[in-house]
Amino acid sequence: MTSPFTRKTLAFLRALKRNNDREWFRARKPEYEEHVRGPMIELLARLSADFPRFAPELVSEPRASLYRIYRDTRFSGDKTPLKTHVAAHFPSRQFPKGEGSGLVLEIAPAWVWIGGGLYMPSSSDLQLIREHIASRHRQLHRIVTGAAFRRAVGELGGERLSRVPRGYLKDHPAADYLRYRQFLAGCEYEAEFALSPKFYPKLLNVFETIVPLMRFLNEPLLKGAKRRSLTQLP
Repeated sequence: MTSPFTRKTLAFLRALKRNNDREWFRARKPEYEEHVRGPMIELLARLSADFPRFAPELVSEPRASLYRIYRDTRFSGDKTPLKTHVAAHFPSRQFPKGEGSGLVLEIAPAWVWIGGGLYMPSSSDLQLIREHIASRHRQLHRIVTGAAFRRAVGELGGERLSRVPRGYLKDHPAADYLRYRQFLAGCEYEAEFALSPKFYPKLLNVFETIVPLMRFLNEPLLKGAKRRSLTQLP
């Protein structure tokens, strides 16, 4: 299947990296729309048609999925105004904006990253996930050690504590998984892979492989949200 991205996509992103300036970008915004944003929107439409087959809960549409090109520099030491990659995320429609586990695609001047998981869970969400892991660790282990998962993304990644978190025995059978602070799975390719006819089939394969992990992480968060809503009823 032909990729919507072209050599002009990568050429624009590489030029943007060399000229990370609002005026430069403003003068070339039509090129950005044609060669970068436009192809990503085309990809979102393809995924919107394919997600119902294996992940109907996921959203793939520009307003919800496409990340802005402009960086938020208010609290960053890096004041460059623009992102030098194009990226989209695919959240679950079961959660408010910015919550829950989902999938991500990023195309940068030097790489393509396809993956998903949970990058920065809140303390309360992390506690719910750890409780879920403690009681359902065999299910998680089957997901992340399965042959399909290993072929597609290798192994579960993300930051981990140096020891088992407080409240759990150090020899708990889920000790290794309880140490995770992030739950990430994905794979990286050279940037030119985004232009290959193999790109879209691989994107679907990786996303479909990660969905069971995504659902495992979302399950306790959905239950927690339901419990909170019930306690708030008059």
